[in-house]
Amino acid sequence: MNRRVTIYLIMLCLLTTFGHPRASAAPGKIVFVSIAPQKYFVDAIGGDFVKTTVIVPPNHSPADYEPSPSQMIQMSKADSYFAIGVAFETKWLKNFSDINPGMKIVHTDAGIEKKPINRHKKQDQLGTQAQAATHQNHDPHPHHGTPDPHIWLSPPLVKIQAEHILNGLVSIDPVNRENYKNNYLKFLDQIDRLDNELTTLFSTETRENKFLVFHPSWGYFADAYGLTQISIEIEGKSPKARDVKNLIEFARQHHIQLIFVQPQFSVKHAEIIANEINGQLIYTDPLAENWYDNIRAVAVSIKQALK
Repeated sequence: MNRRVTIYLIMLCLLTTFGHPRASAAPGKIVFVSIAPQKYFVDAIGGDFVKTTVIVPPNHSPADYEPSPSQMIQMSKADSYFAIGVAFETKWLKNFSDINPGMKIVHTDAGIEKKPINRHKKQDQLGTQAQAATHQNHDPHPHHGTPDPHIWLSPPLVKIQAEHILNGLVSIDPVNRENYKNNYLKFLDQIDRLDNELTTLFSTETRENKFLVFHPSWGYFADAYGLTQISIEIEGKSPKARDVKNLIEFARQHHIQLIFVQPQFSVKHAEIIANEINGQLIYTDPLAENWYDNIRAVAVSIKQALK
């Protein structure tokens, strides 16, 4: 890792010494974010006063992504980096600072209590075998396990992130404070409208409140609307044969026929379960850039699954 950063620094020195072709100057402050939904948030608040670049490309996982040399060179010109707490940042934030010591790093997840990504609670009514399949939203020991980073999928938690983004933009560009604040208030209004819509959507009675996913991305979303996410993947690992059998039994018992999968992960085990329950796979992307439309579309799909 350190050797790689050293190489990037050498490349930067060479570019500084000998020059390089310059693109047309971009207006406003240059900011970087880890994942595409953050671009939606930053652009909503920053408007025309920022130019936002996403580090993790589409269909890549932010768990183990490694930035390219060209991305690191681009970051050397950035005014700010908005972190969100995904796994690759643990390794790379210090390196980003080494490349660009003057870049302000804003932790947009500050103040948000992270819950374990796989949350366990045994429920007697599910039966002995199915108990092993219930990777749910409730944990009697909430500080145990790998923290769930998917805070951008909960509208109430996005409001917290938005405030950090506002403060971060004002700190690097105080001249446009009022513009950022006005955009921030409009964005909060948009989030509130979405939150109210989803609260109403999930307030109507359904037979179940449980939905089945491969990767447990939707835990905070489920928390916000009284739902229960059941995960096929366990602590980042594919299920064993016994787990698959238990999940099939659980899905049949709870009339689950839709399984939510995402393009960043293999769907092999999800397909096995779907075939056994005469169900189907629904593709959802928690990393989609158009956050508002994506959340609404996924909510409608989950509502349909609960019926």
